Amino acid sequence: MTFDAFSYPYDSRRTVVFAGRGMVATSHPLAAQAGLEVLQKGGNAVDAAVAAAAALTVVEPTSNGIGGDAFALVWRDGRLAGLNASGPAPRALTADRLTSAGYRAVPRFGWAPVTVPGAPAAWAELSRRCGRVSLAAALAPAIALAREGHPVAPTTAWNWLRAAEVYARELKGEQFAWWFETFTAAGTPPGPGELWRAPWHAATLEAIADSGARDFYEGDLADRLVRFAARTGGFMAKEDLAQFSPQWVEPVSVRYRGYDVWEIPPNGQGLVALMALAILEGFAFPEWPSVLTVHRQLEAMKLAFADGRKYITDARMMPVAVRDLLSADYVSRRRNLVGERAGEAEPGRPP
Repeated sequence: MTFDAFSYPYDSRRTVVFAGRGMVATSHPLAAQAGLEVLQKGGNAVDAAVAAAAALTVVEPTSNGIGGDAFALVWRDGRLAGLNASGPAPRALTADRLTSAGYRAVPRFGWAPVTVPGAPAAWAELSRRCGRVSLAAALAPAIALAREGHPVAPTTAWNWLRAAEVYARELKGEQFAWWFETFTAAGTPPGPGELWRAPWHAATLEAIADSGARDFYEGDLADRLVRFAARTGGFMAKEDLAQFSPQWVEPVSVRYRGYDVWEIPPNGQGLVALMALAILEGFAFPEWPSVLTVHRQLEAMKLAFADGRKYITDARMMPVAVRDLLSADYVSRRRNLVGERAGEAEPGRPP
């Protein structure tokens, strides 16, 4: 593969960077710096990834949080391994309970879309199995950023303000009041460059670090989460948290133009990318960029997403096998649907 370090064919704020001993890439410079700090203190790539992920919950709270999921692909013991730390729905949250409450679909806000958080357990598992430094050492930069504060980035400030406007308009009741008390304590979200401190988040990260995440799932943090859920109409129980553990899984892949592309299997959505690449593998792309090339990519993605929405779910409940969605015969049939004009993508019928 040839690489031109001076070519910038598209508008970008990024520039090419070279490094000799290690590199960390994130969406925020301070999170990348957190990863580099851990590398410089003897950590490995996994330690740096955990450090950066934790730091992002501090510096980009509009996009990242300890209540989310986590997925990882790790080269471990001479082979590629996958970690799926996406939590299930609480046991008390059933389809019947949703429909009886008047929902036809899972709502955007409130307790109904909340699943068991997986990120803290993923950090602890990755640190324990694959790291060189302790979890406390990996989370130390994030804790410092939260306690000492950091200047809010322009993009984060913009997203923060947009979220506050939407939430003020749409979210009412005690379960949402905490958001405004926490993230708009001064009456408005912090602006670009404004120093943002989150000592409460620092304390939470410290509890996760010191307990190897056990406090989040079995201890005081878990108790506080469950009490808040019970008080505000939530479904989360202590058993939901205590019984969760990340799962090591076998990654899935496709061969694309001489490269193996790997993803986490379902319930992860990476299979959509693999299905799209499998469709595109059968096309020649003599020119880039070109209208035909972009058209084919868009159509392949539309077909892949149609299948993803139809079939991807908990692996134990999937009505079709991953191998069938990636089989040569099925991929060929999907590729034949890509014509000269934009089409309405419908899910297919794999074998």
